[in-house]
Amino acid sequence: MTGSPAPSGDVVFRRSDRARNYRLTLTRDGVAVATIPARGSEREARAFVELNRAWLERARERHRKKPRAAESWVPGVPVLWRGQMLEIRVAAESPPAVCLASDVFRVSRLDGDLRRILEAQFARRARIELPARAWELAAEARVDLKHVTVRNQRSRWGSCSAGGTVSLNWRLIQTPESVRDYIIWHELMHLWELNHSNRFWARVEEVCPGWREAERWIRRNSGLVGL
Repeated sequence: MTGSPAPSGDVVFRRSDRARNYRLTLTRDGVAVATIPARGSEREARAFVELNRAWLERARERHRKKPRAAESWVPGVPVLWRGQMLEIRVAAESPPAVCLASDVFRVSRLDGDLRRILEAQFARRARIELPARAWELAAEARVDLKHVTVRNQRSRWGSCSAGGTVSLNWRLIQTPESVRDYIIWHELMHLWELNHSNRFWARVEEVCPGWREAERWIRRNSGLVGL
């Protein structure tokens, strides 16, 4: 993107030298963004927004209804963990700890917001479990996986490089196993097809027949992990 955003009413206008067409998107924070291509004009972008006003209102309604994680994580608050909404419970241990189902997490204190403390521990577990699962599925599919990283992406679940590196979002550890595996399969199939062509989706269908259901879960519930 180039230039500063130009807000107008309920839409932010941004110019992009790389965009070929006008685009209207809704960010995960619910902000409507109209992208203006290099040779476009703000006047035409405004007309494009009005032409797509019905879509925008539907997208906003979906965004409003999307489940969200609690702002403050304290004992008694439900959080998403391994595909389930589970209440944070105080564990009968010393030093202090909390539980999510049978998983126990040591904490430095029990008062105040525990979100950053717990998310850091979620991420540590993810860095152990997600690569192990990726290597397991890669061996099953006989793909040439070179390296697996677990990262803190803010807008995507995973990615794959042409050099054979798969990067996974640590938040996958919070999702159902079927969703976790779908994202891993998705990235592994990019080692065969580094695109989203029909051939790519055919490969995904072959190894993960339930991918559509996983996509539906992601669309409905990604807000529970802040994506």
